[in-house]
Amino acid sequence: MNISQAAAASGVSAKMLRHYETIGLVPKARRTAANYRSYSETDVHTLRFIRTARDLGFSIDDIRALLALWRDRQRPSREVKRLAERHARELRARIGELEAMLVALEHLVHHCHGDERPDCPIIDGLEAGIARRRSAGNR
Repeated sequence: MNISQAAAASGVSAKMLRHYETIGLVPKARRTAANYRSYSETDVHTLRFIRTARDLGFSIDDIRALLALWRDRQRPSREVKRLAERHARELRARIGELEAMLVALEHLVHHCHGDERPDCPIIDGLEAGIARRRSAGNR
């Protein structure tokens, strides 16, 4: 199948498919006599694997490791589990950071009148945060 067919069948855009080839996540596609990319069902299966891993938020490096483990039928499952557990910990940490951001933003929104007056606690809060970061040396 051609690149657009492989993209549609896998759920990975043609642009991302080319990117994955460029970075070596998937092998370069075979080429037809007219120099068009040609993909097999196996290629599409690999792309679906990548798409699912991306949907779960795995990094490209983690996906590279997962692909190697997927292809290795002698792999110990503990390696796969270790990678997935580490990713779950990272997700929990990010969720905590996002929840803290949401609380701070909702606090600012709650205190803003949202009327015609120019004073705005949201702007003031953003400005105060920027000033604190600068004084701490974090730009």
